[in-house]
Order: sequence, then C-alpha cells, then structure tokens
Amino acid sequence: MKALSIRQPWASLIIKAKKDIENRNWHTKFRGRILVHAAKGMTRGEHEGAIDFAVDAIRADPRNAGAARIVTLRELGFAFDDLERGGFVGSVEIVDCVTDSESPWFMGRYGFVLRDPQPLPFFVPYKGQLGFFDVPGAVLAPCRASCGGAV
Repeated sequence: MKALSIRQPWASLIIKAKKDIENRNWHTKFRGRILVHAAKGMTRGEHEGAIDFAVDAIRADPRNAGAARIVTLRELGFAFDDLERGGFVGSVEIVDCVTDSESPWFMGRYGFVLRDPQPLPFFVPYKGQLGFFDVPGAVLAPCRASCGGAV
C-alpha cells in the first residue's frame, strides 16, 4: 500500500477533523487509498501556527454548520503532547489533485482532494519517507487482524 508522510498536526486533522485537502507544491496523478504517516518532526511553533489555521478552517467549513457545541482541539486530541509522531495514524482516499478549491483547507500550489478518512485501530510506528512510498503488507498485519481486514 502507498503512504504519504504528513507533519503533525495536519496528519491527525485529516483523520479526525475533516481536513479534505493535503497541500503540496507538486502535482500527482495518483488516485486511491493511502496510509497517512505522521512525520516525526514538529516544533511548537509549527504546531501553534497549524492549530490557529485549523480553528479558522473548521469554523469556515460549511459541513460544521449547526454543530450543537464547539469542541476544543484538546478534546479532539490535537494538543502538542497528544499527537503521535513517527508512524501511521490512518488512511484516506485521494480522489483528485487541484490548483484551486473552495475548501477552507486549501492554501497551496496543489491540493490533493481527500475523502473517507479512516483511523487505524492503533498507532503503527514506522519511518517515513519523502513523496509517496510503499509499505510492506506485514507492517499492517496487526491492524488487519484487529479490525477484520479493513486496512
């Protein structure tokens, strides 16, 4: 299966907060499900900037209109010390690559359009790589066993 390393908190925002665009400065023709790898590096400054952006994007996303109550990012598990790094957190489907989007998450040259995020049943430590990379099936065998083969 293919995977893509994404810095935190962006990786978890894809899986838990309806982040439907992954911004990149390169184009892809790849379509299909990928593993979301949470990169190991994340400074407190990067985290604070990303969380500020995420709060605005979540508020601007029409899919969140009419929510019964505002949930804090800490409640969702986005506090600096709560974010797992250096492994797989879930999977998502890439359905398009665009240069313009109405999504409040779009801010790059290219946006990989994402849908159907699925968290893994547990964090799977693994070394990331640049660009798309292949993950041996044996790495995810424990996840498949615990979730009925859905990974």
